Amino acid sequence: MKRQLAFVLGGGGARGALQVGALRALLQAGYQPDLLAGTSVGAINATFLALRGLNQQGIGNLTQAWYDAALADLLPKNYLWLTVRSLFRRSEVGTSHRLRDFILAHGLEPDLRFGDIQGVRLILVAADLNHGCATLYGLDLHQSVLEGLLASTALPPWVAPIEVDDQLLMDGGIVSNLPIQPAMEAGATEIIAMDLVDPGLLAGDPFGFGTFLNRLLFTIDCRQRELEMALAAARRVPVRYIHLSSDQPVPVWDFLRTEELIERGYQLTQGEILRWQAEHPPGFWSWLKRIGEKR
Repeated sequence: MKRQLAFVLGGGGARGALQVGALRALLQAGYQPDLLAGTSVGAINATFLALRGLNQQGIGNLTQAWYDAALADLLPKNYLWLTVRSLFRRSEVGTSHRLRDFILAHGLEPDLRFGDIQGVRLILVAADLNHGCATLYGLDLHQSVLEGLLASTALPPWVAPIEVDDQLLMDGGIVSNLPIQPAMEAGATEIIAMDLVDPGLLAGDPFGFGTFLNRLLFTIDCRQRELEMALAAARRVPVRYIHLSSDQPVPVWDFLRTEELIERGYQLTQGEILRWQAEHPPGFWSWLKRIGEKR
């Protein structure tokens, strides 16, 4: 079996800046993925890196895009009012167009297909509300990258789900927020997973709407991760897990701490890399690869 290293990038809104630092540390340490799999903001980071290059220049461009996002107010913080609007079917069209325009302004060509991407494979995860399942963009190389990215990032109440044929697609976080299983379906034999779940958001009145919603999503995310990690173990696919979190809670809409989060993601990942190297001698992963090839 051919070795296929996947970087798996989870969802988490503004906390996605942590992944920028993590990616910089991984590339500096010599980890080069064959596959990028992303959900929600992880889909944005994965797509941008696939287009701009798996190198430090690509990371530099991704970093600048995050600084631009901090000024663009991509996810307005008045999410409670947006929720009320959506309940009365008053979609927040401006927010949806704002995100699409931002993506296009940062280099994604509207007619780009997954088969046009060179050097790495890209898988984006969306949730299909009509069929109750995950939809993976990128397995079919003729699919539109822009459509896949907009589907994976359609996060109510900011961005309404999108209709594609008989599908109603929204943010993939509700079916696979840390897309380990999708990466395996695409052929990954080794995985480095970058999780953005933030336990710090659980504090507060448990019956308050915001805290209750955070706890609900946290529970769903943890259960998904547990099941997908178990599936990887059953298939003997090694997963190196990196929990990326800040010292203070960061709501999904708060892009003002971007610089701080990028640096923290870098430091956390450097620490994880040193731990991996201490736990396993340099030949460990080569030995594991040979075992996999004999199966």
